[in-house]
Amino acid sequence: MNPSARPYRERLAPSLWMLVAAAVCAPMAVLVLAPAGAVIALIVGVVVAAVIVTAMVATAPVVSVNGSTLRAGRAHIDVSLLGDPTALTGADARDARGPKLSARAWHLLRGGIDGLVVVPVIDQDDPTPAWVISTRTPDRLAAAVRRAQLRPSTPRR
Repeated sequence: MNPSARPYRERLAPSLWMLVAAAVCAPMAVLVLAPAGAVIALIVGVVVAAVIVTAMVATAPVVSVNGSTLRAGRAHIDVSLLGDPTALTGADARDARGPKLSARAWHLLRGGIDGLVVVPVIDQDDPTPAWVISTRTPDRLAAAVRRAQLRPSTPRR
């Protein structure tokens, strides 16, 4: 398969510090159940931590570009309705998530993920001016959207 034809897919799993923070629930469960018995409390504590961490990873949204569709979580849009994406990192991404964030834009923002892609919506009938999507690889996501936008107009050989 041609590398440029590969679809883009990224799971926005929580960062390590978020998973560690969630695992702190285990000692809390142990303290609450300590009067019932140390063994029971430890088992419940480990199960609570495992369930919370597993749920956080399993429910993490997926960002993908497959064919002519950009998917971000449960939302999706045809790339022909989108303008040129902008990949942002560092201070630019922080500004785009903060003071420059449009309330009318569609957002998929995740804490602990620095990168951001802003894709303007060029559909005149859509009240949403842009999609703002967190990503660990903003350059790759922006390139995947551009590739998908070019694909329909390129003749097959």
